[in-house]
Amino acid sequence: MRAVTVHAPGDLRVEEFPTPEPARGEVLVRIVYGGICGSDLHYAQDARNGNYRVLEPLVLGHEVVGVVSDVGADTPAAPPVGTRVAIHPATPSAPAGATGATGLHLQRGGTYLGSASTQPHTQGGFVELLRVGVDRLRVLPDGLPLRRAVLAEPLAVVLHGVSRLGDRVRGARVLVSGAGPIGALAVAALRHAGAEHVTAADLQELPLRVASAVGADATVNLSTGGLPEAEFDVVVEAAGVVPSLVAAIRAVRPGGAILQLGILPAGPQPIPVSELVGKEVALFGTQRFDVELDAAVALLAAEPGLAAVVTDVYEIGDAAAAFARAADSAQSSKTVLAVSPDPDA
Repeated sequence: MRAVTVHAPGDLRVEEFPTPEPARGEVLVRIVYGGICGSDLHYAQDARNGNYRVLEPLVLGHEVVGVVSDVGADTPAAPPVGTRVAIHPATPSAPAGATGATGLHLQRGGTYLGSASTQPHTQGGFVELLRVGVDRLRVLPDGLPLRRAVLAEPLAVVLHGVSRLGDRVRGARVLVSGAGPIGALAVAALRHAGAEHVTAADLQELPLRVASAVGADATVNLSTGGLPEAEFDVVVEAAGVVPSLVAAIRAVRPGGAILQLGILPAGPQPIPVSELVGKEVALFGTQRFDVELDAAVALLAAEPGLAAVVTDVYEIGDAAAAFARAADSAQSSKTVLAVSPDPDA
């Protein structure tokens, strides 16, 4: 079977691997789509993501959906062959259907598909066939295409972040700073959570068009205009760059809140903390997700318009071109690898 691996900075390959066999308690999933995340781009370009450095060949990918193709012996809880599923990328992972926070995603010693945070590395999901425990499967509802369902993992990340804001979202005027795939999904999640008005800001027109398609009431192109000061009840920083956070601090009203949804570079950052203190602004951090994968699948099933976030699909053999496209925010939102034929097509 084929897999997308990184060996060193700029050394991205599509390689052949032996076909795996599912063990007891596992199934084999034929991966159909895999979304390229910012962490995948960092690994491909730099062979590191934050503090995590690639020390051995690493299969990338953690935003994956597919179809059950085989079931391990003595695995009665497994869905039948042919079932369409999303995959929880973490261990330990919250059980299916859980609604209350568990904190499992913050425990030390956990793993995440396609991550160099562990030794040996946790190999990822950009493979034609993936062994996975039954407890990490989420059966997709009828009517939810796999191409849209591939957004489940990043949407779960967004839903978890928005949940950190509690009741501050309902009725609020919200700014989303950075309208890439995570920012666009944040727009949709904020509307779902009851925000009164959502503005999306970005330097590029294409992300702003996607944000409008999924529910933004207004957009601001930061290459031609600035943001009002002290205007928004809540600001979601989704770009993951320091200037965007600085702009968020200035755009939020006194007593408002900022959600740091984008992943900032490691190490100390030059931000005006005195302005946070002087305006009594609450700053919320967020890390991956906890119990939100089921809610993400349900929201994707209920909102067909979220399909607009997926702008590009490349065959697995064109992985290098797909990664180049994903890195160009002026041309793409969510770029997806088509790993195997889509049964929905």
